[in-house]
Formats: sequence, C-alpha cells, structure tokens
Amino acid sequence: MQSRPPQNSSARLTRALAGVLEAGSLAALVTVVEAERGVGAKVLFESAGESAGTTGDEALDAALAGRARAFLETREEARTLSVAEFAPALEAWRTARVLFERVEPEPRLVVCGAGHVGAALARLAHAVGYRVTLLDDRADFVARSRFPEPGIELAPAPGWTRQLTEAIGAGRGVYVAVVTRGHNEDEECMKAALAARPDYVGMIGSRRRTGIVLARLREAGFPEEQLRGVRAPVGLDIGAVSPEEVALAILAEIVAHRRGGTGAPLSAWRRA
Repeated sequence: MQSRPPQNSSARLTRALAGVLEAGSLAALVTVVEAERGVGAKVLFESAGESAGTTGDEALDAALAGRARAFLETREEARTLSVAEFAPALEAWRTARVLFERVEPEPRLVVCGAGHVGAALARLAHAVGYRVTLLDDRADFVARSRFPEPGIELAPAPGWTRQLTEAIGAGRGVYVAVVTRGHNEDEECMKAALAARPDYVGMIGSRRRTGIVLARLREAGFPEEQLRGVRAPVGLDIGAVSPEEVALAILAEIVAHRRGGTGAPLSAWRRA
C-alpha cells in the first residue's frame, strides 16, 4: 500500500484550510482514522474543486474526492465511513475507515435595525452561537451601553449600504434579517443585501408592507427568482407577540434554513 504524503503536504493543507475560512467558502476535511498504514493522513476537498493534502495513494484520493462532494451536499457536520462502503475496488484499503468533516465559516447573522425586535434577535442569536453584527442608522441605538456582550458587533450605519455590504462580505454562512422601522430603510437594506448575495435574507413586516418593498425591488431590476428566495414576512408561525417571541420565530427559521429543517412539529415527525 502506497502511503507517503509529500513533506510539504501539511503546510499546504494548513494554508488551504485558512484560505477556506477566510474566503467564507465550503470544504470537506477527510482524515484516515483507521488503516494498516497512513493513519492520520488528511485531504481537504473544496466545494469549488480544489484539493490539498494526500493519503499517498492517488486512487484513494480520487475515490475520496467523489465521496466528499456527496458529503458536502448533505448538512452533516461529520461522518465516519468504511472505504469499502464507497470504493470496494480498493482492496488495499478494504479495512480502512475515514472521517469526513465539514469545514465552513462560523454562522453569522447581520441584523438591520436595532429596535425592540432587532435587539432581541441579536442577543438571542449570540446566545446560541452566531457571530452577530447589529446595524442601525441611529447611533444611540447601537451604543455599547445597550449591548455589553462582546460577541455582538455594533455598526452605526448612517448610510446603511456600505456598512451592510462590508458586514456581509463574501456571503457564505451569512444570514441577514431586515427589521428596520420603515419602508425606506427596508428598501435600502434589501437592495444592499440582495446585491451582496448572502445565504439567507429575511424581512419583517405585514404581507402588505413586505409586498410594497418587494414590488419596489422588482421595479429596481432585481430578478424574480432572487426575490422569491426572500423570507417575507420573516420567521416561522409560532403565534409570536412580544419582541422576544418574534426574535425567536426569526431565529428558528434561520436555524431551520441552516440545518435543513422543515419547521414541521416534532410530534408530527415522530408519528410519520
């Protein structure tokens, strides 16, 4: 069994991992965890097709590349598989097992509007592990005295567009909730968000209010397919009343989107 990774493989793999996280892209890290030889060998397969590292066996690397693509299409964080399950022809690796791990940036939530709902949403998302950026064009609404949590980034946004575009960045793993106080602010934030193309965009408001904003965006030239992807009104229907409950409904929809959930009652799922 060939198993001699090049000496510079580890350094290249480390650089590739850093590049994936910096770019906000997606990759699968594969580690040989059980084998006659080569235990600990790692290969990084990026969703764009690039790879770094090697097991020392080109045939196994090729088989892992195909299985890594299938793994990334799921929403699993990790899975251990026997090589025999997906590459039975590789007799030399018949007893080997490999670990697939999803590599992606930490989930980020950008909240446009620091009113009652926006403030509650920022705090709740931070509590469950999201990196949060909270924007508002009223500087006193995003004062550190209101949000002492160090994990919530505050961004006064006198002109929404630039700050929102910077906050979204490359867009991978980024969720945007537009919860401002009026049509004009909604429209400005939505234009910037849709242009930046994050993974998720949701807008608060009644069907009438969100319909008005979407109609304006349509007139501004945004394609219908993109507008259909906007969650408006944002959030799952849980009968929310208070700002905190509305924030919970919004975050529940974001988590469902991220994890591939349906939003259906768990009791119904268990009966199925």
